[in-house]
Amino acid sequence: MMIAPVIFCTVVHGIGSMRDLKKVGRVGVKTLFYFEAVSTLALVIGLVVGKLLQPGKGFDIDPATLDANAVASYVNRAKEEGFVAHLLEIIPDTFIGAFARGDLLQVLLVSILTGFAIARLGELGEKINNAIDAMAKVFFGVIGIIVRAAPVGAFGAMAFTVGAFGVASLINLVELIATFYLTSILFVLVVLGTIARFAGFSIIRFLGYIKDELLIVLGTSSSETVLPHMIQKMERLGASKSVVGLVIPTGYSFNLDGTNIYMTLSTLFLAQATNTPLTIGQELGILAIAMITSKGASGVTGAGFVTLAATLAIVPDIPIQSLAILLGIDKFMSECRALTNLVGNGVATIVISRWEGELDVERLNKVMAHPVALGEEFEDQPV
Repeated sequence: MMIAPVIFCTVVHGIGSMRDLKKVGRVGVKTLFYFEAVSTLALVIGLVVGKLLQPGKGFDIDPATLDANAVASYVNRAKEEGFVAHLLEIIPDTFIGAFARGDLLQVLLVSILTGFAIARLGELGEKINNAIDAMAKVFFGVIGIIVRAAPVGAFGAMAFTVGAFGVASLINLVELIATFYLTSILFVLVVLGTIARFAGFSIIRFLGYIKDELLIVLGTSSSETVLPHMIQKMERLGASKSVVGLVIPTGYSFNLDGTNIYMTLSTLFLAQATNTPLTIGQELGILAIAMITSKGASGVTGAGFVTLAATLAIVPDIPIQSLAILLGIDKFMSECRALTNLVGNGVATIVISRWEGELDVERLNKVMAHPVALGEEFEDQPV
């Protein structure tokens, strides 16, 4: 309900606050370069781990025995969202249509155009930008009310997951789940940890700083639920408001590290489980396709599964009905995808702020040493 207006206000205010439009372009180029580099690395890591550990080996599943109807809705949606259609879908039918559909890429496009328009209006633009900033405070105030019920919602979501699927039903697929979680943890600690170290902060301290948001994401399987939290916390951490307003919302479509690991790892798992041989060329082809299809797989729970279906729809070698194997455990995989995506976007915000010379390092160290509790980041907002 609140994600689209929050993204609109933060992106518009971030761009509109920059009087130098060349700076917007510079920050945008740096952001996309960073996103593409780290996202590609995540895809490669998923591919390498799948090749080395081979979690699908020994399943010997005949695709003909799988229920294709179980994944029909995902497959149909993936086919409808072909590459060309995917690009055209970025443009909404109407200005309001982007918000009605809740499509993050459409909201981003509308927000960027609006922000540039406001930045060129001079004194009038400043007044409009102040009004948008005031609107953002109202939306954050609503989020402040909603978030107080988040622990109850997280409890219910986790209880439902365990009750619906049970522990016994996961035994046959626990190796894939464990492999994915281990790979994601190593990616966060080693890859993002190294990036964080070069940027001058500890990934462990950062994880402690956003621990409340991580718990909410764990319960909801969606990183979108804490987007307003992350915006507030990154600003408190010393990142400039303009950079935060560009990087965090954009990252929800272009910097999905967890989803990228999941896509290549799961694709190889399905190939191994159905005894589908893949050449090096085919694996590199999967990597290239995943680099395209992963863009726009927003933080909504289940989006990663649809993106995987879109990838398999383009790769004819792997039986697309094999997706049914993953259907029962996608909820558990989704949690790890969302957690890794969240951490990746947080680290990216600090790195790019420092890259731009707009990071308050003293404040960064001080705030990380004394993290705020859940809800405190909204205490100065009208609720």
